[in-house]
Amino acid sequence: MPIASVTKVMTAYVILRGHPLRAGEHGPDITVDQQAADESVSGVESSVPVREGQRLSERRLLELLLIPSGNNIARLLARWDAGSQEAFADKMNRAARSLGMRRTTYTGASGLEPTTTSTSADQLTLARQVMRDPTFRSIVAMPDTVAPDRSGRIPNSNALLGTDGVIGVKTGSSTPAGGNLMWAATAPDGGGRDRLVLGVVLRQEPDTSPRQGLEAAFTHSSALIKGVRQWLGATGPGGR
Repeated sequence: MPIASVTKVMTAYVILRGHPLRAGEHGPDITVDQQAADESVSGVESSVPVREGQRLSERRLLELLLIPSGNNIARLLARWDAGSQEAFADKMNRAARSLGMRRTTYTGASGLEPTTTSTSADQLTLARQVMRDPTFRSIVAMPDTVAPDRSGRIPNSNALLGTDGVIGVKTGSSTPAGGNLMWAATAPDGGGRDRLVLGVVLRQEPDTSPRQGLEAAFTHSSALIKGVRQWLGATGPGGR
């Protein structure tokens, strides 16, 4: 099934695997090209306003990829890393195979294409892997980020962030995909120890508006998170 912008989790994973960042590092500066600038004024997809020639660090571009979900930023990172979006998609698919995600196909870096498809089980496999990266984990937990022109702050698209222990991860919505959410939350077990809980909700109310689908994804994910937190709180130490 299409997964929309949840695709960007794999985009970030491939970028960080090829260009890892340690705590406090921002990585190399990347020059915004004309294509990314032109796409930033698109009225038909999620984008972030950038201008040609602007230089932004790898860390800043990852924030703009994951927090406001900039499709133009996804494709810019793909071209920077692999030369073209097609070559980058090949890297995404190789990464998926290496993780055992055998029911997943990536055809672009942003998730705009409905031909990018996956399952909740495969995306959960990716969530387990990528949340081990401290840089990724710190970015998806940010409530907002500075706009590229420093005119203000851009909010995180994840409406559940900061509620019920939610610390990430990524939204995705489109008419064919419906509403999608990969989520991560911390929850105390019966012994008071915080546990990391991960989940993926896909294809909520497809063929409606993206907003309606995403609201359904938030509603059902919130119910799951509350249920897991309640269950864990009733268990003994270690989740047994």
